[in-house]
Amino acid sequence: MSIHPTFSEAREEFDKAWHNPDHTAIEPDPVDVNALLQEHYSMSEPLRLTKAMIWDAEAKKAWDPRTYIPRVVREGESWGRKPLENGEECFLRTSQQRAWKTDIYGRVLEEVYLSPKEQKVFFLGRAEILRANHPSLQAGNHQPLFHVEHAVSGTDLRPLNVWRIVHLTTERDNALIEQQSTQVGAAEWLREFVAIYVEKDLRIKLTHR
Repeated sequence: MSIHPTFSEAREEFDKAWHNPDHTAIEPDPVDVNALLQEHYSMSEPLRLTKAMIWDAEAKKAWDPRTYIPRVVREGESWGRKPLENGEECFLRTSQQRAWKTDIYGRVLEEVYLSPKEQKVFFLGRAEILRANHPSLQAGNHQPLFHVEHAVSGTDLRPLNVWRIVHLTTERDNALIEQQSTQVGAAEWLREFVAIYVEKDLRIKLTHR
């Protein structure tokens, strides 16, 4: 395992896994965050989210998953932040995450690559991470490794939250596709980290209607 020297090489690894027919690739529809806010939430004060705000939420969640996705992660640590070219950066992350198909928790190890220019993050799952002067870390064997892409698209007035995942399965898991697409693409709820960002960082109270 070694850190990719560029964001584009991390993207290439993700794309190669995405197009492997034995892997399980899932891509819910993009989420129009402002439409969801207006339709399904009451707010303590008026709010219209911008692309910059959604990207800020993505970057904060990437570094601190325990705070921003607590329903999935119950402990986590990031370290080794390293600048790459064009303002991009990478770091390593370990967390205890709930499995995608069960309520079992296990260790997930990831290399994380961020591009503020493209407003994209790649999380590349690893079976092992070596650390200088520390014991190596081993990922849990409770589920296959997976890679995730988070991104912001759309316009500044209509930012879209984009998410896709590829599980490194030995054969395509159609039951997982059906289950996970339903969970992640819930039509009436903001994704957890966006809702937490609005309340924690923007200090605006949300109430789901």
